[in-house]
Amino acid sequence: MMIVMKPTATEEQIEAVVERVQSVGARAHISRGAELTLIGAIGDRELVARLELEGAPGVEEVVPISRPYKLASTQLKAGQRSVFEISGRRVGGDNFTLIAGPCTVESRDQTLETARIAKEGGASMFRGGAYKPRTSPYVFQGLGQEGLRLLAEAKEITGLPVVTELLDVRDLEPVLEVADVIQLGARNMQNYPLLAEVGRSGRPALLKRAVSATLDELLMAAEYILKEGNDQVLLCERGIRTFETSHRRATLDLMAVPVLKELSHLPVIVDPSHAAGRRDLVGPLSLAAAAAGADGIIVEIHPAPEEAICDGPQQLRADSFAEYAAQVERAAGLAGKALSTV
Repeated sequence: MMIVMKPTATEEQIEAVVERVQSVGARAHISRGAELTLIGAIGDRELVARLELEGAPGVEEVVPISRPYKLASTQLKAGQRSVFEISGRRVGGDNFTLIAGPCTVESRDQTLETARIAKEGGASMFRGGAYKPRTSPYVFQGLGQEGLRLLAEAKEITGLPVVTELLDVRDLEPVLEVADVIQLGARNMQNYPLLAEVGRSGRPALLKRAVSATLDELLMAAEYILKEGNDQVLLCERGIRTFETSHRRATLDLMAVPVLKELSHLPVIVDPSHAAGRRDLVGPLSLAAAAAGADGIIVEIHPAPEEAICDGPQQLRADSFAEYAAQVERAAGLAGKALSTV
């Protein structure tokens, strides 16, 4: 449930409510607004209800949270959107985050050249995979720690924050040394032990929706991260599996953008590259996502897509990225958002 404190509530009264919530084994999540302080009581509903907090000093009202995902729900924030600052870049709210880079780190030259182009083209962050989940066990699986080293070098040279994927909890520490945002891919959306570890790490997380997952399932997955005390979660729509066969991969669920914003206060990022699987579709889908109110896009670019080790057909040509970024920025402006850069 959510406890709404009065505008006149003192710190002592807020702390007293927090202590009472914690006394029954529940977690108290404090959200401070310009006028009101909200306290989310996450735990056994019956035990919290027995506290009879209505009428307690400083308490305005007690509101049940009906959604199964308590911390991700808009009810917890009373209509306020979450805005994060990640390495100087603001994510969410009126900010539009453009994350760009190659599908995978292949070499030093490829990584540094792409990072430079991303920086000059206006990207907010740099993406690149050091560990790659692949359908076939016989194809390239990523450079691993050597890939992380190259990402660290790209960050040092360009100043761009790094987004990279974590597949295995055993790689958490080396990933934390480099990643400003940990990407959790569609295949790991319901890897709950991994989600919990990322939650305990405190590092911002970009959580991708699995191809057959409902939005409620995506938000419940986010809850595994949030409940560990990590409130910096970015939800990512990357296409779902449908009956359509005319395009290469998935169907981008653009309706997920406004619906997720209705259900959750968390920022919503769209991945047009993995949804389309085709370079020619990435641009239109990006513009549509930006105009629909997405808080950002994560897109793949490569200096020579024809030579890419994986997912070449869906990667934009790096030399056209600046033009692409300008078009996306204009579309985001239609939704009242400005590109987030430093």
